[in-house]
Amino acid sequence: MLPAKAIDVHAHFLPPAYREALRGAGLTLLDGGMPIPAWSPEEAIALMDELGIAGAMLSVSSPFAVSLAGSHAPELCRAVNDYAAEMKQRYPTRFGALAMLPVPIIDQSLAEIERALDTLGLDGIALPTNAAGVYLGEEKLAPVLDALNERGATVFVHPTMPCCFESFGLGLPAPMIEFPFDSTRAIASLLYSQALPRREKINFIFSHGGGPTSFLASRMTMIGGTPLLGPRALPMAEARQWLARWHYDLTLIGSPAEVSVLKAMVPTSQIVYGTDYPFSPAILARMAAGAFPHLPFDAAEQAQVLHGNAARLFPAFGRKCGCGQ
Repeated sequence: MLPAKAIDVHAHFLPPAYREALRGAGLTLLDGGMPIPAWSPEEAIALMDELGIAGAMLSVSSPFAVSLAGSHAPELCRAVNDYAAEMKQRYPTRFGALAMLPVPIIDQSLAEIERALDTLGLDGIALPTNAAGVYLGEEKLAPVLDALNERGATVFVHPTMPCCFESFGLGLPAPMIEFPFDSTRAIASLLYSQALPRREKINFIFSHGGGPTSFLASRMTMIGGTPLLGPRALPMAEARQWLARWHYDLTLIGSPAEVSVLKAMVPTSQIVYGTDYPFSPAILARMAAGAFPHLPFDAAEQAQVLHGNAARLFPAFGRKCGCGQ
């Protein structure tokens, strides 16, 4: 049991349309060897009750829409988001939801942002670290990020396989090594895109503590501030300020040393809790909950990380699940 009630910002679900798309693509294992887990709202809520999680923000994991469904990605996203809205309606005090977009199909993504947030009332957007090889800072995705910035949207960034993974994946599942590194690629893409002032209203949440970003922050921002990057260079101090204003979840970060490195990059106000259930199975969610009291947070910081920071990002949902003001 966690020491305070929690909001799980990194909780997955597998809507029927998504499972059907996996079957249609002939996938029985995902991302280099991960099994497809079972999921039901009843089982998810039972685990939440066991661990002391008041509410969970649902999103679809990897693979994302275009990689899975190709030209049919817009239809898949609409079906997934309709199911997400159904979960919110059936369990309003337990589930929020983040919309899936058919990026990098721009016009359809813009239409689905409007439908998901305005018509369906979803809580934010889930984006992959790369959309069929296109990273977040690339100009092709600029209209989508600009639209999200105009709304001040909360955007959960989840890793997926990088292109050509089979060439360097070592025969290991992508979530083991390449998922966290793809989070760092996405962060670097944003930092050195020359478009950060156009993105300052987006509340980004990066999975798994942003991968190795906190460990590499000094190296990355020092080199990124030199003439080696030409017009894309960003002064080191400015780059560190951007890193410190984004949010990072603690999913699969279980040691005090890892959290201490993350806290050296960002204030506690930017750290949120996540489980990755059901892709991280119940036994690992229990282990993470048991390890949490031993992480370097005092009692006030524990409350911030477990629910206060997430309730600030998702105020309406925070109030519904009893964690908001």
